[in-house]
Order: sequence, then C-alpha cells, then structure tokens
Amino acid sequence: MTQTAIPYLFMRGGSSRGPYFRRSDLPEDLETLAKVLIEVVGAGHPYNIDGVGGGTAVTTKVAMLSASTEEGVDVDYFFGQVGVTEREVDFGPTCGNILVGVGPAALEMGLVPITGEVTTLTIRAVNTGALVEAVVQTPGGRVNYTGNVAIDGVPGVAAPVGVSFLGVVGTSCGSMMPTGNLRDTINGVEVTCMDVAMPMMIARADAFGLTGYETAAELDANTELFARMEAIRLIAGEKMGLGDVTRSVTPKIGLLARPRAGGAISCRYFMPWKTHPTMAVTGSQCIAACALTPGTVADGLADLPKGSPALIAVEHPLGSIEVTVDYRETPEGITVKSAGLIRTARMIARGEVMVNAEIWAG
Repeated sequence: MTQTAIPYLFMRGGSSRGPYFRRSDLPEDLETLAKVLIEVVGAGHPYNIDGVGGGTAVTTKVAMLSASTEEGVDVDYFFGQVGVTEREVDFGPTCGNILVGVGPAALEMGLVPITGEVTTLTIRAVNTGALVEAVVQTPGGRVNYTGNVAIDGVPGVAAPVGVSFLGVVGTSCGSMMPTGNLRDTINGVEVTCMDVAMPMMIARADAFGLTGYETAAELDANTELFARMEAIRLIAGEKMGLGDVTRSVTPKIGLLARPRAGGAISCRYFMPWKTHPTMAVTGSQCIAACALTPGTVADGLADLPKGSPALIAVEHPLGSIEVTVDYRETPEGITVKSAGLIRTARMIARGEVMVNAEIWAG
C-alpha cells in the first residue's frame, strides 16, 4: 500500500468545516500528527488542491475526538488549526465553531450513547481545558440535522445545537485581563488584552483609520493594516504571558465599531493573518465580555441590554452572532460565569481520507 486510509467524518460546525477523526485513529506524537494533518488538508497551496481543505482558515480546521476518562466529561476534543499556504499546524488554540460539530460527531462515532429525544454532552477542549455543554437533537435515536435555525454566514436552515461554555475566563492566560490593565497603549494604539474563551487583542477600528464596517475582502487587501496590527499583536502576546506568538494564531485580533444593524457592537475579527468572513464562536464571547466590561476600548461604542444574563449580538461582515453571557458585576468590573450560543452543524460526508504511507504507515 502506498497510502494509509484513515476513517473520518467531514462536517460543518457553525461557520467552519473540516475533518473529524477519532484521536485513536491518528499518530500519537504531535510531530507525526502534524505531518498527517498537513497531508489531509493539502496545506501549502492556496487552494489546498491536494487535500480536503477549502483554501481559507475556516476550512482548514481539524477535530480529533475521544471518549473522556475525566469524571463528568463525555468527550475530549483536540483541535488543530492547519495552515492554508503554510505547511504547519497550531495545536495551541481551540475553535468554537468546529466545537459545535463535536457533539453530533461524537454521537455518530459511537463515542457517547444517545440518551433520548435530546442528548446533552459535556465536552473538554483539550487545547485549553475549557468545558462546554452541548445539546444535540436526537429524535428516534439518531442525530437530526434538519431544522429551522439559520446562522449568518451559512446558507439555509438546520437543527439547533446549543453550546454553553463553562469556566471561560483565563483558560490560556490565567486571568480575564492578563496584562492587569483594562487598556494598554502599544505603538500608540489603545488595546484591551482579554482572555475569555479566546485570548484576544481588541482595539477600536478608527484607531487604524477604519470605519469598522469594511468587508473581509477590503480588509484582506489592506497589507499595511495587517503589518501594523501584527507588530502590535506580537507585543500584546508577550504582555499577556503567551511568549513569542510569531507562529501562533493567538492572540486573535478584534476591531470594534458602533453597531449599525440593531446589535450590541460591531466587530471585524482576524485569525490573525486573514479576516474572518463572519465571527468565531470563541471570539464572539470575548468581544461580548469586552463590551460588558466598563473601562475597556469598547466603552462608548456598545448598545448593551440591562441585567444578566445578557443577550449580546455581535455584528460581523455577513450578519451577526448572538451570545448569552451570564455574569455578575463586581467593583473591579464583571465576572463571567458562562457564555452560550445556538448554532448548527451538518455531516457532509464520511469515509476514509488517504495520506502518503511514507508520512505515516498507520
């Protein structure tokens, strides 16, 4: 055999998609695992022409699942962000959109039993240690993908998948405000460095000469913007305790503006070297927390509801994403208890994906 066959499901989770594997069907050591995932995706080519990637950062994501041995946890979810044109894999962050497909995929793989018309699973994000409760529709003992829920950035409607993120504060940096400040000034730009579900460097769009309503394509064409943001991000990463983030996708970047379509705040989200076409699930939680926290760069921009839990609609280039944040106010700001969203997922294909046996013989 010149190729190794690996069983997989190909799924859309939220507004991302990619292959979902059993962790046990892949090499244990991370160096070989990275080589396998690069081959699977076809990283190193703008179209990922020799793999199953889709030529964008939201379509070169990989989920690896296993039944958890931790008490009270059903599924361990290990995430890999594979490069598009770069032949590399970042195992540092997690992905909230791909996580939306973890519950359905785990049930399809038989890692967790279906328990009724609705099945609730507790998922551990291995990369960050975060715990997430997922609610999957399972009428008649099967995962249901048909429904009437629409999410911006995805055509059509599908069955709802509820996700509630628990213990979202400081999972990567150890605290919600890892620099100890509500605002830091880096290279003349005020930023808020925050770790809620995803470490982020957040600024106002007008600090970069933007309206904050630009399309993803317009922003991607602005090479000077990306160079300026990256220089600031590298310093922010050091200040947040993440070390040298030159080759890491975290912290992510968010640029804020006033809402203009009835939401709480508008944001352009960066991954970080390309503009996200919509909004990351984890990023939306961090942006919502930033909007709710007095004294951050979001002050004066957000149109916030009263009380907790608060439904925060974050506007993005193709619509908006709604996050329900359960929080309490403190003299220092706010304490986030949990953040929940309703998203959708769909199984697109299942079978075997092939990799060169010289990379891994299985």
